[in-house]
Amino acid sequence: MSGPAVIDSPEALHALVGVELGPSGPLVVEQQRIDAFADVTGDHQWIHVDPERAATGPFGGVIAHGQLTLSLVTALAPELYTVELGTARVNYGFERVRFPAVVPVGSTLRLSCRVTDVQDRDGSWLVTFRFTMLRDGHDRPVCVADKLSLILA
Repeated sequence: MSGPAVIDSPEALHALVGVELGPSGPLVVEQQRIDAFADVTGDHQWIHVDPERAATGPFGGVIAHGQLTLSLVTALAPELYTVELGTARVNYGFERVRFPAVVPVGSTLRLSCRVTDVQDRDGSWLVTFRFTMLRDGHDRPVCVADKLSLILA
């Protein structure tokens, strides 16, 4: 990838519909990040924070929270595209989020996305991004999410 796509006009935004962006560079999910996420959210379930117990559990070790995996979209998306259109961008919501595979501690993740829809809204734009997060060495995604972003005029 030669760098992030630049969304600096309505035409550039519409031109991205159907275009695959990515993958991003690698992001390694370390236990420290999982523990910090558990502290922030209050989700200290043993499969996330107790390596000894998790070693004998259903996944053979600690796994990242699904919500943590989803939040990493925000960390990696700037490698895929930048928005220089409008005055601000807000998270409008999610249409669908799935976690088809777990993220064991130490996993290396990479993000790709595709703009699937752009709706013009009186000088603003509602954009649907389909994000796919993959774990290196595995074909099954660890997260697939349709995120809606509102770019304000």
